[in-house]
Amino acid sequence: MEHPMSEDAVVPFRIEIPQTDVDTLRRRLAETRWSPPLAGADDWSRGVPVPYLRELAEYWRNGFDWRVWEARLNRHPQFTTTIDGVRIHFIHARSPRADAIPLLLLHGWPGSVVEFLGIIDELADPADAQAPAFHVVAPSLPGYGFSGIPTEPGWGSERIADALAELMTRIGYDRFGVQGGDLGAIIGPVIGRQHPERTIAIHANAATQGFVVADLNDPGCAALGERDAERARRWAEFSVLGSGYMLEQSTRPQTLAHLLHDSPVGQLAWIVEKFKEWTFPADGAPHEAVDRDQLLANVSVYWFTGTGGSAANLYAEMLGTWFPYPPASPVPTGVAVFAEDFAVRSFAERSHTIVRWTDFDFGGHFAAMEVPEALLADIRRFFADVVAAKPA
Repeated sequence: MEHPMSEDAVVPFRIEIPQTDVDTLRRRLAETRWSPPLAGADDWSRGVPVPYLRELAEYWRNGFDWRVWEARLNRHPQFTTTIDGVRIHFIHARSPRADAIPLLLLHGWPGSVVEFLGIIDELADPADAQAPAFHVVAPSLPGYGFSGIPTEPGWGSERIADALAELMTRIGYDRFGVQGGDLGAIIGPVIGRQHPERTIAIHANAATQGFVVADLNDPGCAALGERDAERARRWAEFSVLGSGYMLEQSTRPQTLAHLLHDSPVGQLAWIVEKFKEWTFPADGAPHEAVDRDQLLANVSVYWFTGTGGSAANLYAEMLGTWFPYPPASPVPTGVAVFAEDFAVRSFAERSHTIVRWTDFDFGGHFAAMEVPEALLADIRRFFADVVAAKPA
């Protein structure tokens, strides 16, 4: 008689999308009912232009090869385990180095573990023997990609932080570092606040909540230099003109889920708009900033797993916690601010123990895809400095 597997078991996992799903995607792309261009929408000012999206969708149908990216993902050891009733999928790339630092690598929205395919190997086994090495643990957030979809409310950043800390316990890491962008730059510091004794340090990029100017009327704005004042101005502009997606995902995710779950072109447009607006330079096309196939692999993960709606729902779960300045964190924190980012150090220092701050005049929100070498270098220098500064 077989015994049921315990809930805390860590189970090897391999991505194997059925060929029928791949064929169905291609058929549905071919059968798209295309919207006529709206008046005044011949550029990106009112959303993704029809000609651009048609061309990209046609390439997704006839030029993109999902199996290539599935194989790239499957090159890395992957596992699942159930924590607090939700299945968590994660890549676990152990370093051959005895001095490697456990590192929890967190994506955000509209990202996935696909973002990290260009940096995992170099983090785990750097070509430079003098560079720090890491045991890389890259989970799919609950409701994203190959992780399970929560079946009850309450899965906000605090609960996710506890689940990810439990994940690190379960695979044998008592203390670990965290690196995160976008939502990962929110969840990472929450892990530090809730588990400070276990968190070696936190590195963030694409950092927003808790790192940005909350209100241009804040007295702290008067002391900002030219660069930070420009970031504050752009953040205020984004809050008015660029946050429509956030309001919809935060307040009506179920309505949005119908579109994202049923229309591959709808899912593509919803994501590619952000790759246009948040990559560098802002006036370029998305595929000029990131590899077109990697972008489509990321979109494909959302489509094949049917997680467009559940990913959006995380915004609704976090709506009540979009506070601008969280409680102060004692964990050493490093921030990489790329050209399209908004973080301002004087405001970030209200909530974080900043020990490294790097400003870049290039790169954007999806740094691991846009400028992987620069992100890698900053992560390495930050953790090398933190470890070197640790008392003997």
